[in-house]
Amino acid sequence: MSGDRFIEVPYRMLPADTLDGLLEAFVTRQGYDTTDTGAGMAGWVAELKRQLERGELIIAHDLRTETTEVMTLAQWRAFGRDLADDEEEG
Repeated sequence: MSGDRFIEVPYRMLPADTLDGLLEAFVTRQGYDTTDTGAGMAGWVAELKRQLERGELIIAHDLRTETTEVMTLAQWRAFGRDLADDEEEG
């Protein structure tokens, strides 16, 4: 069941270095240009933390693969729909 596979992790529960690592991986995966801000990667991480605070990003943990990722709300919703579709087909 897809509802049991993923859990949303409150970002405030994560150690700061873990959260920074997740956000840096998200920046890299999304292909953000870290040279376009004076602060580079740190600037993106700070911006993403603001987005987490506003509820525009979430942190999701996949219980099946034991991975944790940052997602936009749109990605999270699309991911949930894709999983639901997979479950129905199976």
